[in-house]
Amino acid sequence: LFGHKKGAFTGAENRRKGLITKADGGTLFLDEIGDLKVSSQIKLLRLLQNKQYYSLGSDVPKISDARVLLATNHDLRARMQEDLFRPDLFYRISSHHIHIHPLRERMEDVPPLTRFFMEEAAVSMNKNTPTPPPELFQLLNTYGFPGNVRELRAMVYDAVARHQGRLLSMDSFK
Repeated sequence: LFGHKKGAFTGAENRRKGLITKADGGTLFLDEIGDLKVSSQIKLLRLLQNKQYYSLGSDVPKISDARVLLATNHDLRARMQEDLFRPDLFYRISSHHIHIHPLRERMEDVPPLTRFFMEEAAVSMNKNTPTPPPELFQLLNTYGFPGNVRELRAMVYDAVARHQGRLLSMDSFK
């Protein structure tokens, strides 16, 4: 994330730009920030508050011009109560909060997401995009998706990987 200087640790033979440096002038998306260790939360707070960060092994701060988007599936207020999430970071990131309901609460999104993932998977596997059978969406609408959108994506990728012919098999989804 922060990069490192040459010689910062054993095996650091070259300087390496971190993701923050690479995102300069653009957007940096950090997923699952609710799982960050407290020491990393301090560094993230410094980045968000002062736009400053340090590469590993450096004592010279760098300035970032990246827009930072954060996501988590944790209840950060509960994590704060357990002393697992810093209150100052919580209040810093709470200014622009968007809550997206889990997929099981918005089943109308399943068909367009499934079609999107089918096309994405087909392209990545150099295959033709299969046609979903009509009963596929009825079956998917009966499932609770504990793994949310990532689970749907994994299911679709698996089905496309096994796919032969024109009509997508239901076997992977059952």
